[in-house]
Amino acid sequence: MTTLDMDHLRGWIGHTEEAADTLTPRLIAEHRATFAPHGFAPDGVPLSIHWCLAPPTVPADQLGHDGHPAKGGFLPPVPLDRRMWAGGQIDFVAPLAVGDQVTRRSEIADVVQKQGKNGPMVFVTVRHEYHSKRGLALRDRQDIVYLQPATKPAPVPDKPAPHADHSVTVPVSSTLLFRYSALTFNGHRIHYDLDFCRTVEGYPDLVVHGPMQASFLLQYGAKLASGRTLKSFRYRSQRPLFGNEPLVLNAGTPGDSLDLWTSGNLGTPAMKAELGFC
Repeated sequence: MTTLDMDHLRGWIGHTEEAADTLTPRLIAEHRATFAPHGFAPDGVPLSIHWCLAPPTVPADQLGHDGHPAKGGFLPPVPLDRRMWAGGQIDFVAPLAVGDQVTRRSEIADVVQKQGKNGPMVFVTVRHEYHSKRGLALRDRQDIVYLQPATKPAPVPDKPAPHADHSVTVPVSSTLLFRYSALTFNGHRIHYDLDFCRTVEGYPDLVVHGPMQASFLLQYGAKLASGRTLKSFRYRSQRPLFGNEPLVLNAGTPGDSLDLWTSGNLGTPAMKAELGFC
């Protein structure tokens, strides 16, 4: 049984980090190539490209066994081995432009323990702000969840698939997962090491990145919204999506907002999202 010293972990609340990067034409070209032909990115800077800016660049000898930076740096040293991107929210303030020098300012906002079906869970909330020389461009809240390793793969919920007014299927390949990991300098082994997925973390196949699912949904929603000004994008992971499933992008009909979700083999939502407009 893992012992969680929440007073110690909550001591990370208020920790800050700052990093800078340049939004280069090469990064934009690589982003477009990774998501093509299903990225639906409008002309200019692709939506969600901020997740590719100023990623942690930790030396190889400072990585944990799972490929993430060793615990206890900016993020609290949660003693649970599985880490997932659980959800978050983007608030759009001003667009980024090619060539911008972008500064990311990050802060640990909260650390909370909850009880799940398979044991304790710890949620860490991180708030980011991205600034260009013109000022604040966007706010981005990320919710990270830490879990105990699974003893066997969790079954996919057998629920009726919701009705979608629009949908498109994105083929998932190991190349797509590798390219997105490279684009975001993400060393998490669940996205490229099949043996690690199955024998260590208890997954049946490679795991599709949460932020990549969110990026596809955001771009798809922006296309369906036909040029309307984006205000916010909220998303929440419902279950993992795996490399042996299709990645289906689903949407309702745009109104004051637009409901979106990804799904796999059975149509059960893997990630749900809402795109809000000004």
